[in-house]
Amino acid sequence: MQLPDSVRHAWYVARKDLLVEFRSRTAILAAAAFVVLVLMVFNFGRDPTAVSNVDLAPSILWVTFTFAAILALNRAFQLELENQALDGLLLAPIGRSSIYVGKLIANLIFVVTVEVIGVPLLALFFNVRILPVVGPLAGIIALATVGFVAVGTLFSAMTVRTRFAELLLPVLLLPFMIPPLIWAVLATARLLGGRPLSDVAGWLKMLAAYDIVFVGVALLLFPATVNE
Repeated sequence: MQLPDSVRHAWYVARKDLLVEFRSRTAILAAAAFVVLVLMVFNFGRDPTAVSNVDLAPSILWVTFTFAAILALNRAFQLELENQALDGLLLAPIGRSSIYVGKLIANLIFVVTVEVIGVPLLALFFNVRILPVVGPLAGIIALATVGFVAVGTLFSAMTVRTRFAELLLPVLLLPFMIPPLIWAVLATARLLGGRPLSDVAGWLKMLAAYDIVFVGVALLLFPATVNE
């Protein structure tokens, strides 16, 4: 069964970004090192008698994921500036939405890789039980990640040609990341606290709604964003 052209084109864009990152390993190593260092600093700097690990771990986990994701998203379109590769990509006979979806897939893989590293380290450093809730926790992480990476990919395209792209991206992105991060922190805290899955169902629905709305908006806005 042959895939639709738009899906194949999106995969070609994602595959190209993944191959470039696999060969250089710049963004993924920087983000992974950031996650390890931040968790270590929080681990040695916290007072275990003041706040319990279960109460502290969700906030630390999502703060770490947020800034690690921004490090990865900064490179989403920066790579295309070398040798005017972005102009060549825009001139390719593919839809602009396929470019966005391809970049989104590549960014999701980068961020998920960092999260796979961070979750076990959280369990190790903060002595929280992850295995009993690993399924629901993976669902929360997936839904929250899709939301802020979808918005971050769009803003990365908007700021790529500006002089201060590295500064503008966090300024634009962080306000849009606040809702899904709050919901993710609340849901994660309840899971790690041993609450039933029904207690986090509302947060999961809100995260899913956020994903649907902002992925749709990004697909509509992206063609205008990357026009000359």
